[in-house]
Parts: sequence; C-alpha cells; structure tokens
Amino acid sequence: MGLDDWAEAPLQSERLILEPLRIDHADEMAPLLDDPALHTFVGGKPATLEELRSRYALQIEGPPDGSHHWLNWIVRRRDDGQAVGFVQATISVQTGEVTADVAWVIAVSRQRSGYAREAAQRMANWLRQQHVHQVVAHVHPQHHASKAVARSIGLAPTDIQLDGEVRWQG
Repeated sequence: MGLDDWAEAPLQSERLILEPLRIDHADEMAPLLDDPALHTFVGGKPATLEELRSRYALQIEGPPDGSHHWLNWIVRRRDDGQAVGFVQATISVQTGEVTADVAWVIAVSRQRSGYAREAAQRMANWLRQQHVHQVVAHVHPQHHASKAVARSIGLAPTDIQLDGEVRWQG
C-alpha cells in the first residue's frame, strides 16, 4: 500500500466510534480541548477555534511533500454521540516497512473512563489490519496514563528519546 492509498474509515469499538476528521469538528472539539492541563506533558497552549479549524484543514489536506500520510479520527461515545477526544496516526515508510506513529488525546473531563485505551486499541488494530509493520508512540516519561495506553496496544519503551519523550514501539 502506497502512502497515497490511505483513507480514514469510520471505526467502532464496544463503546466508541472513531469518526474521520472534518473541519467542522473544530466547533465541538475546541471547548473540549480548551484546557491547559492537556498540555502538561506536551507543552504549548490550547488552540483557539480558528487555530483548530486551520489545523484540521491542514491535517485533512496532508503534508505537501507526500513523505507521509496523516490519519485523524474524532473519538465519540456510541451511546450519546458526544465527542471525548481524538486519535491520530502518521503513516510513513521507514527502511522499507510501513510505520504508524500514533497519538491519543482525551478531554480532561472525559478521562479515567478507559476511552484512550479503547480508542487507541481500535486504531492500532485497524492499522495492523492495513499491514502496518510497526506501531510507535512517543510518551513523556512521567505520563503514567499514556504509558498504560501504550502498553495496552502492545508497545514497549525503548532507549530512544525525542524532545523529552520516550519512543515506544511494538
């Protein structure tokens, strides 16, 4: 599968729907992501609604050089359709193998419900079904919840660090 052949598909798990990203998702996501606590480990600050719309437009368009492909999903509860966060994967070819660098973010008000674990597991399983050879994530060494999510999708920490985060792979 070439990098141009990737397309997000809606994905479902027991409690969640992973919906491919659209620009209009920014309207409901901006209030959920407007929490400085989400930036404790990754730095930065919450995006404004306009910044989030611009970011989503770029994510949907993809990188201009075609060196990798971005997949982004909004995570929703199946029972009431409420958005709780997002998951994403950057697909690239490294040393001849397809690699997915994955990430997950769940709104602070929706954390401690297992949503990150369930959404990341569903995404990782789908990626592996698409013949991704290696799934990786970068996790801050003090972010215990994200380390648990990484373990749940079959990743293990390596000795590699990038911008203060540990590379997990599996």
